[in-house]
Amino acid sequence: MFPFLFVVLLSLSWRINASALPVQEFLHCLSLRSPNSSIAKLVYTQNNSSYSSVLKSAAQNFRFTTPSTPTPLAIVTPLHASHIQAAVYCCRKHGLQVRTRSGGHDFEGLSYASAYKVPFVVIDLVNLRSVRVNVEKATAWVESGATVGELYDEIARKSKTLGFPAGICPTLGVGGHLSGGGYGLLFRKYGLGADNVIDARLIDVKGRILDKKSMGEDLFWAIRGGGGGTFGIVLAWKLKLVAVPANVTVFTVRKTLEQNATKLVHRWQSIAHKFPKEMHLSIAIARANSSEDEEKMTIQASFTSTFLGSIDELIPLMEEKFPELGLVKEDCLEMSWAESNLYSFLFLLRSPSETLLNRNQKSSISKTFFKAKSDFVKQPIPESAFEGLWSKFYEDEAKSAIMVFVAFGGKMDEILETEYPYPHRAGNLYTILYTVDWEEKENINSEKFMSWMRRVYNYMTPYVSKSPREAYINYRDLDIGTNKINNRKRSYAKARVWGVKYFKNNFNRLVNVKTIVDPQNFFRHEQSIPPLFLLWKRSDHKKHLSS
Repeated sequence: MFPFLFVVLLSLSWRINASALPVQEFLHCLSLRSPNSSIAKLVYTQNNSSYSSVLKSAAQNFRFTTPSTPTPLAIVTPLHASHIQAAVYCCRKHGLQVRTRSGGHDFEGLSYASAYKVPFVVIDLVNLRSVRVNVEKATAWVESGATVGELYDEIARKSKTLGFPAGICPTLGVGGHLSGGGYGLLFRKYGLGADNVIDARLIDVKGRILDKKSMGEDLFWAIRGGGGGTFGIVLAWKLKLVAVPANVTVFTVRKTLEQNATKLVHRWQSIAHKFPKEMHLSIAIARANSSEDEEKMTIQASFTSTFLGSIDELIPLMEEKFPELGLVKEDCLEMSWAESNLYSFLFLLRSPSETLLNRNQKSSISKTFFKAKSDFVKQPIPESAFEGLWSKFYEDEAKSAIMVFVAFGGKMDEILETEYPYPHRAGNLYTILYTVDWEEKENINSEKFMSWMRRVYNYMTPYVSKSPREAYINYRDLDIGTNKINNRKRSYAKARVWGVKYFKNNFNRLVNVKTIVDPQNFFRHEQSIPPLFLLWKRSDHKKHLSS
C-alpha cells in the first residue's frame, strides 16, 4: 500500500510542479526584461490572495467566472507600455497565449477566459486609462483601459458642446469597443466610434510601438473594427470629437399589446431609418404585466429616442413622421448629451456625471449571467411573424429576456462597407440585439436559457439577413463558429465560417493584414482573424523572437 501511495503522491507532485513551471518561467522572464521596474507587484498568479478578485473585477459575463472556466496562469496589470512589451515577449518565449482586457465586456469572455484548455496570461489594462481632451482641436487621446463613461465624463467636464459617437454602456472598455466598431446615440449622425479614430498607438507582436504612420494604412484600417485580440495591443486612440448641442431631447414611450404595440413596432421598422440623422431610435421588447390585469402577462415595447435638438423641434417632427406613437411634450426631457447616455442605458434622470465613472453598473449585459446574439434586418418583418415571436416571451426562460431594435440609416448609409472592417452599412433597416440573463442560483440550469435564446434565433432566420446571416463582432457569439486553436491546416476555412458573418467581404482583407503583421498567429483566440499561411518550423521560433 505504501509504495502505491508514494507513487500517487509523486505523480501528483510532478503535475503540480509541471503546472507551476510555466508561471515561474514567465515571472523570471519578466524580471529579466524589466530589471529596473516594480513589475512583480503588478502580476497576480493563482497563489496570490488577490488573484480571484482581480480576475473577477472586470468580468462582465458571470458565465465565465464559474469554477469550471479555465483561468489564466497570471494577470498582468501594467502601468507603462514597457510592461506590456515585456509581457508580450515573455509569453511568446514560453508559448503562452495572451488575452487583453480593457473593460471585460466581451460577450463570450474572451478577454479574460478561454474555451480551450491552453495556458494563457491576461494583460489587464485597468491602470492605463488616461483621457486627454483638446477642446480647441476637438480631439482626445484616450488609453484603452479607460471606460466609455470615463471618456464621456472628461469630455463633458471640458465642453458642453462636444461628444463622441461610442456606446451608451458606461462600463465599456474603450479598447475592445473601438476594436469592434462601437455604435451609440450619435452613430446615425457621425458613424461608429471606430469611424472617428484618427490615430492610435499599438504594440505589435515584435514589441514595437507603432502609430498610424509607422503601422501603415492596412494595419490602421484593420484595428478600427476588425476585432480585438488579433493584431496587437492598442495602447491608446486619438479620437475626432463631434459637435453636439448643449441640450438634447430624450423620450421613452411604452406600449403593450393591448395598446397596439405590434402595429406600432411594424410601422416603426419601415420609417425609423428615414428619420433625420440627428435622431437615434430604438425599441426594447420584453415581457411585462398587463396594465389592464396585473396577473396577466403581456409584451411591452419601449420606444426610446435621443434627438439632437429641442422638445419644440422634436414634437412636430414626430407628428409628421410617426403620429401613431402619440408622442406629447410631457413624454420628453431635455438634458446634456452625456446625461442622455445614462438615460438611454439605465433610464436614470438627471444623473450626476460621476455616475459615468462607476465601473460596477449592473444591466442585462454586465455583472450578470447572460447569453446574447445579434442580427441585421433588411426588409420589414410581417406582423404575423412578430405575433409568433411574442409567444416565446411567455416561456419561463424569458422572464428577463430583452430584444433591442436599433434603427440604421443616416450617416451609416453614406459610408462604404469596405471603408472600415465593420461592413454593416447601407441596406440595413435596423439591427437586433437579443439577450437573456439569469441569477446565480439558476446557473446550474443555464443550458435551458441558452436553448431558449437559440430557439428564438432560429425562429428569426427567415426574417433577417441571409448569405451570410450577418452578426456584430462586439456582440460576440461563439455559436456561429470558432477557430480550431491548434489546427493550422484548416484555420482559414474554420475562421471564414464566422468571419464573413461579422465582416462580409472585408474578412479576406483582414486575413491578409494578419498574415503580414502576425504570420505565426501569436495574438489569437477562439474568434481571432487567422493568418493565411502558418507554414513555419520550430527552428524558426528563436529567430522570430529576436526579430
